[in-house]
Amino acid sequence: MKRVVVLVGLILAIAAAWAYPDRPVKLIVTYPPGGGNDVIARLLAQKLTESMGQPVVVENHVGAGGTIGTARAAKAPPDGYTIVLVSTPFAMAPAFYPNLPYDTLKDLAPITLVGTAQNVLVVHPAVPAKSVAELIAYAKASPGKISAATLGGATTQHLAAGLFNQLAGTDILLVPYKGSAPAMNDLLGGQVQMLFNAMPTTMPHVKAGRLRALAVTGLHRAADAPELPTVAETLPGYEIVTWWGLLAPAGTPQPVLERLYREFAQALDKSDVRSKLGEMGVSIEAGGPAAFAALTTAEIAKWSKLIRLLGLKPEG
Repeated sequence: MKRVVVLVGLILAIAAAWAYPDRPVKLIVTYPPGGGNDVIARLLAQKLTESMGQPVVVENHVGAGGTIGTARAAKAPPDGYTIVLVSTPFAMAPAFYPNLPYDTLKDLAPITLVGTAQNVLVVHPAVPAKSVAELIAYAKASPGKISAATLGGATTQHLAAGLFNQLAGTDILLVPYKGSAPAMNDLLGGQVQMLFNAMPTTMPHVKAGRLRALAVTGLHRAADAPELPTVAETLPGYEIVTWWGLLAPAGTPQPVLERLYREFAQALDKSDVRSKLGEMGVSIEAGGPAAFAALTTAEIAKWSKLIRLLGLKPEG
């Protein structure tokens, strides 16, 4: 009898996958419209709408470090009609929000990694440092004179600055802002002295002479700015990379997950998509479900350890 039930379930799953999709698909974005996450989601949604023959509709459900939208996806029916685009804060959430309404690893099924991007460390021109080593020396010799803008606790900008303090032995003040625009405005005005931020939105200020770039935050130099060293060249072990990936509710039929992976991989391989994401500083890495599952598991462990080391307090 048990075998019969399993066989019937398998037949139903295959039948559902064969007809999939027969109605619109919802793609949840956990951050506001207009930001990098939203731009990536809408670009991919357009391509899947064209290739799958059904509308892929982007919905923004924001708040609590992205956990509100993620929870909405985790609790949706596991039928392939709700998916969610997440980024690095998804892996930070378990350490920052101990009462999450979902299990990060058990309640969501990986579809694929989308890509990664480096941040760049920039300082105001008034800071007399032209390298990471000089910045560390200046911060130690001038306590209280350097502050770093961040976007709050559960963000790559905040933890990038926190990890810098931890490895360099500095005591740079971290100043949280409610968005990247006000943080950048205060940096340009000299109210704060440094910032770790996305390369595409930051490098124009560097090229205009309004900011000075010191290093990038990945393990390897950036292809579009090879003259910039990595922070790790001065501080071994330093690595902060932003990534994006796609998930579905756990229990989504495997054939549907495989179909979604193929569709997203094909979309990411299109020249116009690669060009647009390249302009955003995103390196495409559509590695599939297994690779994305391994990444999220490693990232959750990494961020939990770092958050404990930095003594950051949980929220909620």
